[in-house]
Amino acid sequence: MKPNTKFELTQNDLEIIEKALKAKAGRRGMRIMKGESNKQLHVEMHEIQDLLGRLHHQKVWYRPKDKTYVSG
Repeated sequence: MKPNTKFELTQNDLEIIEKALKAKAGRRGMRIMKGESNKQLHVEMHEIQDLLGRLHHQKVWYRPKDKTYVSG
């Protein structure tokens, strides 16, 4: 049996996943700031940040083609 490599997630699903990962990263960051620092905590933080980065880089950002784009 092979693992499933095709996932059908909606934009809302991805938003929920991102929010959950950011919250978990925030909790891990607070533990590190309080001095509760160990190798496993740093490994988890790195894994979460790496996954959030991969999700971010897979997004397709909308920019209008017919006029100048102004952010914010």
